[in-house]
Amino acid sequence: MPKRFNPGANTAGSELERLRARPAESGKAIPEDRILDAAADALLAHGLERVTMADIATRAGVARATLYRRWENVRSVVAALLTREWSAVATGATDPTTGPPGTGRARLVAGVVSTIATIRAHPLHRAIVESDPEFLVPYVFQRMGRSSAHMLRVLEEGLVQGHEDGSVRRLEIALQARTVLLLAWSFAVTAPAVTGSTTGSGAALEALDAQLTEALDRYLAPESPKD
Repeated sequence: MPKRFNPGANTAGSELERLRARPAESGKAIPEDRILDAAADALLAHGLERVTMADIATRAGVARATLYRRWENVRSVVAALLTREWSAVATGATDPTTGPPGTGRARLVAGVVSTIATIRAHPLHRAIVESDPEFLVPYVFQRMGRSSAHMLRVLEEGLVQGHEDGSVRRLEIALQARTVLLLAWSFAVTAPAVTGSTTGSGAALEALDAQLTEALDRYLAPESPKD
């Protein structure tokens, strides 16, 4: 399992070392992970607006035609990169074998808040916000990306565990998962602007994360028996 990104560490260097430490893919005509690692390099070096397919291809050591066989343009390569990274973060943060002990609700809430804090301060997310924030607009107003779809599946799995152990109130799981995602996602996308943070981390955001923890816990908690 990939090592989760630590917002307090030396961001870009440690994260890219983690990306490159992943075992090489086998049996694929296109070395996808190597290309996405190269896209991460280029994004951190130049910002999204200045990344080109030629730059990514050169960094990956492949022909541009190799990229165009799978991706239409730079933005689609970056979308695939973010899907890989955010999916790994969400899966790792909510894994019951490595997460905090306790009920399904406690593990789910802690995993969600950890995922949001990690993405918010992630060097790739910061590079996009600083260089081309409009890249995120379609995923906020127009359509749900593959990363969000993966997160919904992860949330649904956690909610099932909470239903089974009685720690999460029973409601339609798809509705609950969407509600949790909507509550949490604004803390990744909007919270830095509200607090004035330029790094996606800091005391003000930690205080908000504590409020997110309380809000999610109260939303998911079973209803108290009525007298």
